[in-house]
Amino acid sequence: MLSRHLPRAAKLSTSFKLAQRVRGFASVTENPLDRKVEMNLWEKGNYINYRKMSDNLATVRGRLNKPLTLAEKVIYSHLDNPHEQEIERGKSYLKLRPDRVACQDATAQMAILQFMSAGIPKVQTPTTVHCDHLIEAQVGGPKDLARAESINKEVYDFLSSACAKYDIGFWKPGSGIIHQIILENYAFPGGLLIGTDSHTPNGGGLGMAAIGVGGADAVDVMAGLPWELKAPKVIGVKLTGQMSGWTAPKDIILKVAGILTVKGGTGAIVEYHGPGVETLSCTGMGTICNMGAEIGATTSIFPFNDRMYEYLNATKRKDIGDHARAYAHDLKADKGAEYDQLIEINLSELEPHINGPFTPDLATPLSKFKQAVEENGWPTELKAGLIGSCTNSSYEDMSRAASIARDALNHGVKAKSLFYVTPGSEQIRATIARDGQMETFEDFGGVILANACGPCIGQWDRQDVKKGEKNSIVSSYNRNFTGRNDANPATHAFVTSPDLTTAFTIAGDLRFNPLTDSLLAKDGKEFKLSSPTGAGLPDRGYDPGQNTYQAPPADRSFVTVNVSPTSDRLQVLSPFPAWDGKDAIDIPILIKCQGKTTTDHISMAGPWLKYRGHLDNISNNMLIGAINSENGEANKVKNQITGEYGPVPATARDYKARGIKWVVIGDWNYGEGSSREHAALEPRHLGGLAIITKSFARIHETNLKKQGMLPLTFENPEDYDKINPDDKVDLLCTEIAVGKPITIRFKPKNGSPWETKLVHTFNEDQIKWFRDGSALNTMAKNTKA
Repeated sequence: MLSRHLPRAAKLSTSFKLAQRVRGFASVTENPLDRKVEMNLWEKGNYINYRKMSDNLATVRGRLNKPLTLAEKVIYSHLDNPHEQEIERGKSYLKLRPDRVACQDATAQMAILQFMSAGIPKVQTPTTVHCDHLIEAQVGGPKDLARAESINKEVYDFLSSACAKYDIGFWKPGSGIIHQIILENYAFPGGLLIGTDSHTPNGGGLGMAAIGVGGADAVDVMAGLPWELKAPKVIGVKLTGQMSGWTAPKDIILKVAGILTVKGGTGAIVEYHGPGVETLSCTGMGTICNMGAEIGATTSIFPFNDRMYEYLNATKRKDIGDHARAYAHDLKADKGAEYDQLIEINLSELEPHINGPFTPDLATPLSKFKQAVEENGWPTELKAGLIGSCTNSSYEDMSRAASIARDALNHGVKAKSLFYVTPGSEQIRATIARDGQMETFEDFGGVILANACGPCIGQWDRQDVKKGEKNSIVSSYNRNFTGRNDANPATHAFVTSPDLTTAFTIAGDLRFNPLTDSLLAKDGKEFKLSSPTGAGLPDRGYDPGQNTYQAPPADRSFVTVNVSPTSDRLQVLSPFPAWDGKDAIDIPILIKCQGKTTTDHISMAGPWLKYRGHLDNISNNMLIGAINSENGEANKVKNQITGEYGPVPATARDYKARGIKWVVIGDWNYGEGSSREHAALEPRHLGGLAIITKSFARIHETNLKKQGMLPLTFENPEDYDKINPDDKVDLLCTEIAVGKPITIRFKPKNGSPWETKLVHTFNEDQIKWFRDGSALNTMAKNTKA
């Protein structure tokens, strides 16, 4: 025991002498993986443990005896028990030990409220909270930020005090978007991070397995429990050639989204490799990984290379880069590693793409976009172009877009459409202000928004069109579901690179192609835009801007976290009731959803974000965007008890008040989109028992399980078409067992009852969550035990 308190040199000397006595000779060598390198510049004592990762991998290699992909290496190196863990891609449930947890302010409220209810004095895994979701875009950065700080003071004070109390790093409003902050400060090659936002995979740009989860998963890890993940399959994307001209990293993921669709990556990690990788900037790789969320992928990842090292050096983390180089052989795929699916893209032949409208996987190459616009009758006039967001707000993105804007200005031309710019972080804002890009954007007619999510998540007080007015917008964002950006279902939102977004705003017309079409200069002469240019990293280094980080105090005992019982923004949670152990007989279908039902349909963002810490209030938005198959309308369902039509949440509340459980019937890929666990908390809170669909998006399925609900899928998807919205059902919950289907009986008002089977992915631990009422209830029981 004494040696634990000796200096390192003394330990080595003692070990050497002991070895001499035992064996008569010894040699002492320093393993470079044993170096103590801290994960980031903001925390002390949290070290990158490449030695443990290497040891875990050695154990797994001995068991599997096959070449491993990079994705497998990173995931398996974080196994809680590599010696005994069953490992089979697409089947085994892995118990993992993430290095970090990250939460954005909208999801952090519920995650922290759940953590508080667990009664644990501090987080057991390094955790940060980032204030980026609650800032509405109105007139410009400083004023919008000040307004948000005033309106959300209660929530920010709660998060600030809770972070101080529970040893969590807190990034204040104005710091920037969570994923950009993670890339700049916390991501490191080979690490495993979980984040309560679906675009957490942005960290894959630094070779990290960064995975979006629900708040309950985050709470488990914050409490020191292993995190469970179904062993992902691995989709390989081999990149060859080199991009040039108007083609940007964004076009790679836009192309991949067109190939795989919004559900093609479900249950898989997308692993990029090949010689083309070396031609991409680190932040470009981050862009590609970020938008991988739109194909349902667990995460996306790139192998460690010199571009990552250069970015680490530029962000004052050279020591981490040096440490990663010592571990570099396990930060890339083994030779001969096999993928479950392989896609090949020649970057030299890749065209710029525009995806949309209404879905991020409708991919159209630029050369065919004009034709698609005209054939589909999409509004040709471009009302607004928006660049930035967590996907495309790097220095490179801003520099390239600014070069296009400057080219137009040099010809006496400004943006014809509204033009909005969202810096991804305070560091990016300060650097582009210093280097002149911001001035160019403002001269161009652009509005610089706050360092926050803004219009990308619906935080946009849009005034230029009326709700219901058909119009087109183009952005460099990642997601473009109906009403996503401005709550207007008639807005046709298209996703592309910042380069094309900027070019489109100059023309003000979707039919414009900067590669072939000319513009009219102020002097009446025609000109063509030059190809965009921009540095991957700033020549003079990054300007950090204002310090917006709050570290936890050394003494946390004096900190109190108060939640007012009369608050309409925050609400202390009460445990959900445990399952009664019985089958559910004669219960109604709350709604049979028709078509795409994303988490935006289930629990809208925008103005509802203010209630993210108050479960009862936010439950008033449950499924109000879902389309009822009975009448083709949203938020209008029939109460099967009263016969009256009303809003979905009100109908659910009436059933709950009568002690009646209910189910939802859904279509394919139910719950795709944002990771928001409120989409699972709300149906549980309002008395739901099961969500029955053709298929689920990964995060939402897990979120439902965590809250004690039953996510079930039709053994025969065509059964969906046989169901009437006013059928009563018997759900035989007592049949639930690992690997076995559950019987459901449908009882039409006019017709004979019929039975079918529902399948599920529950394992034994997850069945216990259902029986106990939620994963949090199970955790509480285990803590007491």
